[in-house]
Amino acid sequence: SSQARFVSYGREYQPSQRVRKRRHGFLARMKSRGGRKIIQNRLLKGRKYLSH
Repeated sequence: SSQARFVSYGREYQPSQRVRKRRHGFLARMKSRGGRKIIQNRLLKGRKYLSH
């Protein structure tokens, strides 16, 4: 078949504050054990921002 296939990359990131907070927010991190570990590690490292 002579169909033209257009493959475009680089448009994967469609910013949304709601999704950002739900996925990577402080409360989302605190919900799981692994997330709490991330917060703890960032705290120990001295990060200014622990999460979104």
